[in-house]
Amino acid sequence: MTISTKGISKEITVDAPLNLVWHAWTISERVSEWFAPETVVEAKEGGAYELYFIPGNKTGMNTSGCKITKLAYEKELHFTWKGPDQFESLMNKNALTIVQVSFKSINESSTKVTVEHIGFKDNEDWIEAINWHQIAWSGVLDSLKSALEKGEGNLCCQPLK
Repeated sequence: MTISTKGISKEITVDAPLNLVWHAWTISERVSEWFAPETVVEAKEGGAYELYFIPGNKTGMNTSGCKITKLAYEKELHFTWKGPDQFESLMNKNALTIVQVSFKSINESSTKVTVEHIGFKDNEDWIEAINWHQIAWSGVLDSLKSALEKGEGNLCCQPLK
């Protein structure tokens, strides 16, 4: 077993100006349009970045207690991350993983968003969690793009029925 960490990197171009894409990630009401139905986002370093994927459920399927670790206006947003319930014992007990979102204006009407999710351990126990997050981040970015371009966000990470 190696203790090095693995990461996930996803990138998308959104046909929306930088300031709108930035607000989509940093204002609770906007985040709840495309990411999770209930959110607490305090856009400052040390502020909350909490997503509640099942409205009203404060005990499961959420990132309760996660914090913004870096905030560079319209450039970078970093926050700690908790995995979904099925990976709770793996991801949510000791050191949390980190999500790093960067924003780059391509022109006045489009923005490149890059998500790097780091801190996954490089061992077999983590393979399923890494694979799950690969799919989840693709869905999250697709939802962001759809919400900003068409007004049709697709909330992430609903529990499997």
